[in-house]
Amino acid sequence: MTCSDTLNAVFEYIDGNRARSLERLKEYLRHPSISAENIGIAEVGALLVEMLTNIGLETSLQPTAGHPIVVARWEKAPSKPTILLYGHYDVQPADPIDKWLSPPFEPIIRHGRIYARGVGDNKGQHFAQILAIESHLKVHGALPCNVILLLEGEEEIGSPHIADFVRANTETLKADLAVTADGPRHASGAPMIKFGSRGVLSFELRCRHANGDLHSGNFGGVVPNPIWTLVHLLGTMKNADGEITIDGFHDGIEPPSPEELAAIERLPLDVEAYKQSLGLVRLDAPAERPFYERLCFRPTLTINGFHGGYGGPGSKTVLPSEAFVKCDTRLVQAQDPGDILRKVAAHVKQYAPDVELIAMENMSASKTPIASPFAAPLRRAFVAAQGEEPLLIPAGFGSLPSYVFSEILGIPAFETPYANHDEANHAPNENLTLDCFYSGIRTGSALLHELGSLRLGEP
Repeated sequence: MTCSDTLNAVFEYIDGNRARSLERLKEYLRHPSISAENIGIAEVGALLVEMLTNIGLETSLQPTAGHPIVVARWEKAPSKPTILLYGHYDVQPADPIDKWLSPPFEPIIRHGRIYARGVGDNKGQHFAQILAIESHLKVHGALPCNVILLLEGEEEIGSPHIADFVRANTETLKADLAVTADGPRHASGAPMIKFGSRGVLSFELRCRHANGDLHSGNFGGVVPNPIWTLVHLLGTMKNADGEITIDGFHDGIEPPSPEELAAIERLPLDVEAYKQSLGLVRLDAPAERPFYERLCFRPTLTINGFHGGYGGPGSKTVLPSEAFVKCDTRLVQAQDPGDILRKVAAHVKQYAPDVELIAMENMSASKTPIASPFAAPLRRAFVAAQGEEPLLIPAGFGSLPSYVFSEILGIPAFETPYANHDEANHAPNENLTLDCFYSGIRTGSALLHELGSLRLGEP
């Protein structure tokens, strides 16, 4: 068989088994695996071990200090590359339940989409990868390249233990590249390849002054207000021009390469339609900063929530005794979360020494050169499976633990989202279009095929 015949035979098998694949996905989605609440994690981990063993992979459930990691492998092609496929089997809580049109763990098809918690993030996407592996094994009895599948159980709570796990298993996880199928496609509907992801650091700022709430007339102007203390502190951290003003925050950030700038210039963009879809009259400051430069190359400082004082109906003339604010900052390559946390702490100590800083989860950024030689087989896989060239995104906008592959294992790491752009991940009525699910299986199988056409050292 020619190379094209070999892949077409797999495509035919995939297309002929669509109904069965969908039913298997629905069955998988019926099992909750909520990491934040430790609901169903052990059960789904065991389910995956059984599933992956049955399709012909050497599979184990590996313990961590938190939830276990599923590792499956097929390594019987000594002259071929090894791809590490990452996904996560944990999902977000379903709250608020009353916003769901159907029960979150009873998958249902409506208007060409499957609705269930975790279907887009990330069960449907890594299950597509699993079916791609299985399809090659069913049709040809072997895989065209070596595969390590790593499915984490803590991604939705910040992946606190994956770095330690990877460091302790660098030899058994040795691969030539890592690929993650997670997140939504581009808003235009086009497929895309991301060459990394931003990091994240979350923290809380807490302030307490008096030992209880007070009358705003009898004590106002004398007793300090913790809400104002936090407002003024936040104003020293980011100004009205959109500049983050924490000393040393931008140290070490490298400007984008000409290839990266050229890549974002080619991305589809309709700013007015974007604003209209979100009900916006303007973008965040600074207004002149290019749209994709913000998302790919710039760090952020976001106030996630501000809490304190009275929020009920009418008015209550109270001077609150305590307040707190939750923040996150998205980090780009060369920004270390530990270093940024120290700089935030120094800033808080300088401007509001009576405010307590509480560090929360963090994750480093990941970056793979856009000129990586593995980009070519990835692009060919999308063209073979979906009939169009993928968009190239120099760095993803959100955060995934891809740094454990690029920084700890020292291999290029890519993200190839399969889900529709409006998947509503982390929200009620999370969904995945059936077309995206089926094309994800085809794309995963084409990727294995394209890598199998390479010899080590010749991507």
